[in-house]
Amino acid sequence: MAGPRVVIIGAGVVGAALADEISARGWTEVTVVDQGPLPATGGSSSHAPGLVFQTNASKTMTEMARYTVEKFCSLDVDGQPCFLQVGGLEVATSPERVTELQRRHGWLASWGIESRLLNTEECVAQHPLVDPDKVLAGLLVPTDGLAKAVLAVEAQIRRATERGVRFLARHEVLEVRQAGGEVTGVLTDRGEIPADIVVCCAGIWGPKIARMVGMNLPLTPLGHQLAWTGPVPALAGQTQEAVRPILRHQDADLYYRDRFDGLGIGYYGHRPMPISADDILSVDESDEMPSVLKFTEEDFEEAWSETQSLLPATKDAKVEEGINGLFSFTTDGLPLLGESPDVKGFWVAEAVWVTHSAGVGRAMAEWLVDGYCSSFDLHECDVNRFEPHQLAPEYVLARDCQNFVEVYDILHPLQPSGDPRPIRTSPFHTRQRELGAFFLEASGWERPQWYEANAGLVEGRSIVTPNDWAARYWSPIVAAEAQTTRETVAMYDMTALKRLEVSGPGAGEFLEGLCTGKVAKSVGSVTYTLLLDHDGGIRSDVTVARLAPGLFQVGANGNLDLDWFTRHLPADGTVQVRDITPGTCCIGLWGPLARDVLQPLTDADFSATGLKYFRAKRAHIGSVPVTAMRLSYVGELGWELYTTADLGQKLWDTLWSAAEPLGGIVAGRGAFNSLRLEKGYRSFGTDMTYEHDPYEAGVGFAVKLDKDDFIGKAALERRKTEVRRKLTCLTIDDPEAVVMGKEPVYDGDCAVGYVTSAAYGYTIGKGIAYAWLPVELAAPGTVLHIGYFDQSVEAVVAEEPLFDPTMSRLRG
Repeated sequence: MAGPRVVIIGAGVVGAALADEISARGWTEVTVVDQGPLPATGGSSSHAPGLVFQTNASKTMTEMARYTVEKFCSLDVDGQPCFLQVGGLEVATSPERVTELQRRHGWLASWGIESRLLNTEECVAQHPLVDPDKVLAGLLVPTDGLAKAVLAVEAQIRRATERGVRFLARHEVLEVRQAGGEVTGVLTDRGEIPADIVVCCAGIWGPKIARMVGMNLPLTPLGHQLAWTGPVPALAGQTQEAVRPILRHQDADLYYRDRFDGLGIGYYGHRPMPISADDILSVDESDEMPSVLKFTEEDFEEAWSETQSLLPATKDAKVEEGINGLFSFTTDGLPLLGESPDVKGFWVAEAVWVTHSAGVGRAMAEWLVDGYCSSFDLHECDVNRFEPHQLAPEYVLARDCQNFVEVYDILHPLQPSGDPRPIRTSPFHTRQRELGAFFLEASGWERPQWYEANAGLVEGRSIVTPNDWAARYWSPIVAAEAQTTRETVAMYDMTALKRLEVSGPGAGEFLEGLCTGKVAKSVGSVTYTLLLDHDGGIRSDVTVARLAPGLFQVGANGNLDLDWFTRHLPADGTVQVRDITPGTCCIGLWGPLARDVLQPLTDADFSATGLKYFRAKRAHIGSVPVTAMRLSYVGELGWELYTTADLGQKLWDTLWSAAEPLGGIVAGRGAFNSLRLEKGYRSFGTDMTYEHDPYEAGVGFAVKLDKDDFIGKAALERRKTEVRRKLTCLTIDDPEAVVMGKEPVYDGDCAVGYVTSAAYGYTIGKGIAYAWLPVELAAPGTVLHIGYFDQSVEAVVAEEPLFDPTMSRLRG
């Protein structure tokens, strides 16, 4: 036997996949326990209808689904296939859905999945039951199909068992044992199993198991209706289980699958039906299985009526059986993967549907065995991504139910989230409302997108209105704010950006071991640097300001940065890390007149030599003590000005009283995003993620290979000479073709990459799109095309930055 002692809780599609994948990598001292029988354990896997649609806005989720399809296609149980690759068809019954299918087709092209847009006749040819008078268009993915979940569980159990993995059925977990902050084993109703690592793959019971180690999972089991018809006369004589593509009618929250001469019908249009994990019956108490609740016929009436409209042949059939089956939903619709922040060795792989199960199994196996995942970018799936308020029970229930309701909705990339709002407001919120701020949400923060008070700035400017999709959550005021920032000066609320304090006698050495740049420099230094994983992938980009010999302030991207720092703290207590975001606030004061606003308010020297670019100092602005950092994300002269939350409004009023007479404004996130792209500044999580290295992403300047060792250094030395793709700046001349991100980029008819960030550049008068491209296509002047709905938009590779390449405005 090899590897540490591992106990996997749950033998559904995720637990079985993990056992198979981890044993294939040489860890065989593995025990899988489940309270139910094998292979149908009674969880969601046991009743799942098995439809695998790979289409997803998330590249990671699509890639996990693709791996699941590929793996399941290779599995069988005594000759019975584990996957029926009949294809997947989504149909549109409204013009809005036709447009949405075009967007989804673009995602698939971006992520490398074959798909085709179909007209009405082609949809009917693929699925003859659909009414041609109702269907306007379709999207076909030939590699989609039906997963036979229970068979896939059995096939993977057999493979893992052959390698020495133990599977223990009917073992109820009573306690996860721990000592000294580490797991030591799992206590079941049949005894204790020692463990060095425990992985919770308990699905709908996940929150209950996680609480055993004090972990709060933002997961809610919700009932989802699945019905089966009796024989449909039009299908009489069908001896194969499935011959037509699996079908989605998302305009009505419905999906369909063959079952010999009948159909399975899934429905998301009913009221949310949440249930606590504590209230789910045990295997022995339930009539059928714990994850199956009584079918509520009244909730299905509209679904059946709509089914008979879309598929007229069903008028000659009846619904003969149905269930309200439990599935896991999360606050952002993504899985929960990773290790507990508090108990070493306790891991979770939760909120995973059959569609992504094998991909998650592979990801978790790589993460556990290698210390990182090489196959998938997991930053958006990490269980430690959440802010504290996002774990509150009220918040979790509201957002999980909302995600159920919206599962098939057409969602705009900027669409505001629903209740509960507002949650987090900066000290400037009252003033922002007075100025007519239009708010969107970021990590719970109410963040102005533009201000109606600036409507008068639009007059006399030539501002192009983008296409209808890009014009949602947009105003011409955005353009006026961006241009005015370049002309005079603007105040930006930067409070929503996470701020960490790293302190103690070992703080400098600690940060040097995590950062790619030299950060333990003189007091007052500010460094743009990267955090890398062991494989050289970018975990984050941060700014590190040294405010005192043993005190640093880190401008971070989110809670995963705090988690990364915390996990690497030295055991001797010489370093402390804390999140200071809630108690502080920040104003970005930027523009050519920024010094004219600031200098009269302070005795401190804010001249070009008094506070140089990328330097910080403590000062008083009026009566407000601030930490001033000479940084700018919009490419203009200025400072980030930090103070405590209680003095935030006073800082705002002091700066505003000085800026307004000079023609200064307050500006929102819409202008900010346009200005940062003109300057070529990257956004972590959008432009670059764990799957990219610094040289590909164009931030190699932040790496100092001549410094002492840091995490990822050895990998970078190997990767530096192997750059095959590049984050590339594209410009678009068509003023209405403002793309939004995730669109495919084509060289001729071949999809060669995808857009990350995009906006209109109101200074340069062109559309801007950053995209991942093969390095041979990243040469300035190369003409490519972006697939945007049903359009092909010409784009040209450009030198970057597009604005102020000499940095004269920043350094003045």
